Amino acid sequence: MSEVKKIATRESYGNALVELGKEVDNLVVLDADLAEATKTGTFKKAFPDRHIDCGIAECNMVGIAAGIAATGKVPFVSSFAMFAAGRAFEQVRNSVGYPHLNVKIGATHAGISVGEDGASHQCNEDIALMRVIPGMVVINPSDDVEAKAAVKAAYEHEGPVYLRFGRLAAPVINDRADYKFEIGKGVTLRDGKDLTLVATGLCVSAALEAAEKLAADGIDARVINIHTIKPIDEELLIQAAKETGSIVTVEEHSVIGGLGGAVAEVLSEKCPTKMLRIGVEDTFGESGPAVQLLEKYGLDAAGIYQKVKAFHS
Repeated sequence: MSEVKKIATRESYGNALVELGKEVDNLVVLDADLAEATKTGTFKKAFPDRHIDCGIAECNMVGIAAGIAATGKVPFVSSFAMFAAGRAFEQVRNSVGYPHLNVKIGATHAGISVGEDGASHQCNEDIALMRVIPGMVVINPSDDVEAKAAVKAAYEHEGPVYLRFGRLAAPVINDRADYKFEIGKGVTLRDGKDLTLVATGLCVSAALEAAEKLAADGIDARVINIHTIKPIDEELLIQAAKETGSIVTVEEHSVIGGLGGAVAEVLSEKCPTKMLRIGVEDTFGESGPAVQLLEKYGLDAAGIYQKVKAFHS
């Protein structure tokens, strides 16, 4: 059996910007002295006149992007999630969200898979922060294929968009001819009747692997990829809840305010359902190899399998 191809979605982000830059001339990319890490350096090499390095000044970068958007161009601001969503939150809220400007935020190095950079850089709160801003679209792609499609969809969408990318190489799971990306529409990757795993981002591939382990125990798990956390696919979630009876959310983010919170909000109001939220509990991360951190926090396939099996029993 051939080894699964793995690509970090931050790499996909940089490559997608270059491809998009060849097609359109109103795309502008801004970075905060992290072009090598966020992979926007590839865009800078291809289109130096359309790349702006704002230095280590993320708040100012968002303000500059707001001004550029007001001229009719489409700016993508790029930095680590901790800085793009955290440090610059006020500017994103007041300078981009409030006037509903056409600014796209490419946030890389999200979640505990940042690894050795430690708790200060492992942003497990960004989805919660961004989805509370009125009118903000929040997208968390699962692999290279989805990340590239998300960048193009974000460009075509009129209004602010937050895109979440990772540092760790993720298995490519969407490389099929019938794959289609649509903002606000989840994707059923595996059918099942006993329960539904609703996953996002890096955890989608782990959820699929966990579903295979559950199948060996006679538990038939459906797997849904929710790449767009806002607006969320309410119809698909309600259908899964009705058909399988219970929902388990899986995310590399705090269980507070992220995918789990978003799904719980929908189902508690429209289809009360037994639920389990798997993610980072009410804690900060720590320094260590990314794969080992995912294992420690129970976000690898084995950890998901164990938690779901205990929940289902």
